[in-house]
Amino acid sequence: MRTRISGALFALVLLPTLAAAAAPNGWFLAGTDPKAYRIDRDTSEVRDGKVSGLLASTGPSKGFGTMMQSFEPAEYLGKRVKLSAWVKAKDVKSWAGVWMRVDAKDKQSIAFDNMQSRPIQGTRDWKRYDIVLDVADNASNLSFGILMEGEGKVWLNGLQFDVVDASVPVTSTYPSSQSKKPTNLDFGN
Repeated sequence: MRTRISGALFALVLLPTLAAAAAPNGWFLAGTDPKAYRIDRDTSEVRDGKVSGLLASTGPSKGFGTMMQSFEPAEYLGKRVKLSAWVKAKDVKSWAGVWMRVDAKDKQSIAFDNMQSRPIQGTRDWKRYDIVLDVADNASNLSFGILMEGEGKVWLNGLQFDVVDASVPVTSTYPSSQSKKPTNLDFGN
């Protein structure tokens, strides 16, 4: 059974852990149960000749682990951004997903997608996944990575950020920005 990981909860539990001593440069391990996971740079699992990042369980877990980064999104403010990543999975018992979250200056999550509605499960060869979110003008932080709940391994490779136009739909699981006025007060659509 999958645990629902909302953007608000996800924002609260992404504290780095000291267990990430072998973390690839620029990446850190976080989540609700980071001690049940490890991250590493995997030179044996490559795609197109490039080294991969690995997120792997180390035993039973009571939550999720994530290999992640955060940065200031100055060049993306007011734009629609697509994160593309290649993922390979082995024996993922519950679920995994590429994720991206946009936070406002008050640390409130304003756009979020973790692929929970389209999870990576079981064993899969390399496949590209896309996350598309609007980065609001008041955004102060953009976080991204791969998460996994339960046992298994996932490899991450070929990450890329691209600005896309409005014809590319967002993948967010909730609205990416606050409305300017009340909407659909009669539930007509």
